[in-house]
Amino acid sequence: MQARKVHTENGWLWIKQGWWLFKKSPILWLTLTIIGVSGLIGVSILPMIGDPLATILFPVIFVGLMLGCRALEHDQELDLSHLFAGFQNNASQLMILGGINMAFQLLILGVVNLTGGAALVELIMSGQPITDTAAFEKLVAEAGIAPLLGLLLFGVLMMAMQFAPMLVAFDKLSPFAALRTSLQATFRNIVTLGIYGTIMILFAVMATLPMFLGWLVLMPVMIASIYASYRDIFPLPSEITPPATVDNIT
Repeated sequence: MQARKVHTENGWLWIKQGWWLFKKSPILWLTLTIIGVSGLIGVSILPMIGDPLATILFPVIFVGLMLGCRALEHDQELDLSHLFAGFQNNASQLMILGGINMAFQLLILGVVNLTGGAALVELIMSGQPITDTAAFEKLVAEAGIAPLLGLLLFGVLMMAMQFAPMLVAFDKLSPFAALRTSLQATFRNIVTLGIYGTIMILFAVMATLPMFLGWLVLMPVMIASIYASYRDIFPLPSEITPPATVDNIT
C-alpha cells in the first residue's frame, strides 16, 4: 500500500471536506460522536481494566465512524449502527492494533521512567488530576530530558496510529504493516499534516471558549476530516492518474 504525497494546501481542504460530510447529517453526527466518546470514557473509568479496554476498543469504534464517513461520501444514509460497524470489519485485527498501541504506550512510559522521569510516570499512572501546578512543574524540571523524549516518542506513535485503523479495516493490512505504512505516509506529508494540525489547534481554542460548546461541532468535523485525509493520501486505484509515457504523449 503506497501513500502519495499531496499538496500542502490539502490540509485546509481536508477540513472543508470534513465540514461537508458533517453537514450531510449533522444531528446523527452529533449523536454518534457523543455516544462514542461518552462510551469510551465510561469504559476507561472502570476499575483495573478500564484504560486498557478503552485503548483496545478505540480502533474498532473509530473505524465505525470512518464507515459512516464512507457511507455519506457515497450518498448513503448515516445511522446509529455505524458506531458499532467496526465490530463487523476485521474487528480482531483492529483490537490487536489497539493492544499494540497500548503496549507501545507502556514501553514509552518505561523509557521515560528509566531516563529520569520515574516520579512523573508515577503521577501519570495514578490517574489523579493535577491540582498543584507548581509541584507538577517541579517534577517536569527534575525529570530532565525524559519528558521531551516521551513527547517525541508519543508523537511518533500518534503518527503511526493516524491512518492505521483505516488501513486495517479498508485495505486489510496487518496491524504492524498498517502502523508502518501510516508512519511512512505521515512523514511523507509532514508539512501538510502540520498545516492541518495548526488550523485544528486554532479551531480547538475557539471551540473551547464558549463553555466547550464548539466541540459539539468541531469533534465530528475533525473525525470526518481524518477520513478525508486518509482518502486523499491513500486513493483508490481508479483515482490514481497513471504516469505519462511516450506512447500516450505522442
